[in-house]
Amino acid sequence: MILFIKLLLAHLLGDFIWQPNSWVANKEAKKHKSIYLYLHILLHGTLAAILAGEIQFIPYAVLIAVTHGIIDLVKLNFQKNKTKRIWFIADQVLHIIVLAGITILYQNKSINLNWFDNQFWILITGILLITKPTSICIKIIISIWSPESSNNHSDHSLASAGNYIGILERLFVFCFILTGHFEAIGFLLAAKSIFRFGDLKEAKDRKLTEYVLIGTLLSFGIAILTGFIVQALLLQLL
Repeated sequence: MILFIKLLLAHLLGDFIWQPNSWVANKEAKKHKSIYLYLHILLHGTLAAILAGEIQFIPYAVLIAVTHGIIDLVKLNFQKNKTKRIWFIADQVLHIIVLAGITILYQNKSINLNWFDNQFWILITGILLITKPTSICIKIIISIWSPESSNNHSDHSLASAGNYIGILERLFVFCFILTGHFEAIGFLLAAKSIFRFGDLKEAKDRKLTEYVLIGTLLSFGIAILTGFIVQALLLQLL
């Protein structure tokens, strides 16, 4: 389980945190001719090898890199604008299946470089999951419902403010779950609703209200679910 958590952390770092939007755009435009595709593949293999922390795992890290590249190439060649959401989900599911399969294949369970204890890897992966990866997933999921009016007020908002607000609220919820302060989650949700009420009332747009509500519930829901999963895994290690 800990090896899988480490590989999942490497995947989150390589696919979301350390993959700039410029890389994504270049890969979509040039596909197999993009130099960033191969840098992306190399990054995944390197991260998997480093986080696994054992020399014997290097061949498996190479396998992760190769399969990641194949899956990405298939997605890049077959996805269309209308099917990007479906291909994104399929892409991530396949990557996770590969990581699970390699974890099972890797019989040597001893990790020589135990830099941190098992609780650390579970906790850091949970925290990382609810930051940029979740923001990207929510954006893709609700993009089909994006109301036109939401773009009209973009000039009155700070650049990427909504993204950072979402990350912060999920981190707060995650901490509240782990510390057992469930009432604070209700307070946070109420506070956000109050601050949002003025903007939504001024916009007088039902679609915008529903769009914001879906995004908020998804954000809180993912944070709560991640918090409970991490809490359960930590309790198993005690």
